[in-house]
Amino acid sequence: MATLDIAWVRSQFPALAVQVNGRPAVYFDGPGGTQVPQRVIDAMRDYLMNSNANTHGAFLTSRRSDEVIADAHTAVADLLGCDADEVIFGPNMTTLTFSLSRALGREFGPGDELVVTRLDHDGNVAPWWALEERGCRVRFVDINPADCTLDMADLERQITPRTRLVAVGYASNAVGTINNVQEITRLAHAVGALVYIDAVHYAPHGPIDVRRLACDFLVCSPYKFFGPHSGALYGKREHLARLRPYKVRPAPEVNPFRWETGTQNHEGQAGILAAVDYLAELGRRASPSASSRRAALLAAYDVIRPYERSLAERLIKGLLAIPGLTFYGIKEAARGAERVPTVAIRISGHTPHELASYLGERGIFTWDGNYYALNLSERLGVEPGGGMLRIGLVHYNTPDEVDRTLQALDELGR
Repeated sequence: MATLDIAWVRSQFPALAVQVNGRPAVYFDGPGGTQVPQRVIDAMRDYLMNSNANTHGAFLTSRRSDEVIADAHTAVADLLGCDADEVIFGPNMTTLTFSLSRALGREFGPGDELVVTRLDHDGNVAPWWALEERGCRVRFVDINPADCTLDMADLERQITPRTRLVAVGYASNAVGTINNVQEITRLAHAVGALVYIDAVHYAPHGPIDVRRLACDFLVCSPYKFFGPHSGALYGKREHLARLRPYKVRPAPEVNPFRWETGTQNHEGQAGILAAVDYLAELGRRASPSASSRRAALLAAYDVIRPYERSLAERLIKGLLAIPGLTFYGIKEAARGAERVPTVAIRISGHTPHELASYLGERGIFTWDGNYYALNLSERLGVEPGGGMLRIGLVHYNTPDEVDRTLQALDELGR
């Protein structure tokens, strides 16, 4: 079985050379945005130097822009398992979701119900909640606080014949839980409801196949999978053609461009293309026989997932041994396939911000607060109260970095 070449991986990311107080920085801040490979930086720089123009012009740099944009759509289509005309780019996940919720709102009205969850980032809650102004009712699915998983029995209760849309996260950005989105899609479609999946936090960690999931919409953020700050949305072709986006009149009427409001971030799309190609090269190094970019991407995740799972098990085992520590989420090693390597904790006697500051001074980068998973932090009783300390790993992290973090937290408790 192929394994991750961690030395090659780390050689691709120039940010890993940053030092804090004489020690290499530890980037455990991945859930808020990963670092980028050198090729992403190079691609964005090259675009701005040699292709910087608006689209559909009768001259060289405009034609180059058109080519970059087409290639970026195809790259993300390969990542998600769809077609290029089903990929929409935008500034970020939240903006894309608000845009789509406004368009869907044209079809929703009084008495229609929208189902969201208490596990989700607010970017997949507030855009749907906003449709209450059209008379829609928003229903919340509860969690199981003991392990921060969705209460699937409550989900079935919340889905009714009046449900028009179910919005759910693929993986929690706060505690790492992976949801059974295929089963959720089945339950929603059984009553004729649409399904909107927030895959922002899942995309760096596992493969996505929108055809297999049979979801209607899925959104991700390239800056969470080693690209620049931007957003990408998959929509089934028939939905994108039927719905009416809010747009200016001269904008194209063909998909996906009728959904891409205004001039896009072309250098960002060049970076997205390079980020997908980085993952594909990682896959080809693990599986040289990969016959397509899609196959190479799947091969990449085949080595990323077991490597990250081993890191998460090492981290969780060490955290659970620290006195006064409260762990939120799935902690059993046997359930590792049910989570991504993102954990949330509190330690008695210290606020999450104090913990993050303490680690930050030692060159270990983590997040504190609610990370926009507001409903979850409220449900767990840590809002207000500083939320939680979030430690988020990706495949460029190492066992030594995990041990360094555990040692620092252990020393804090002495």
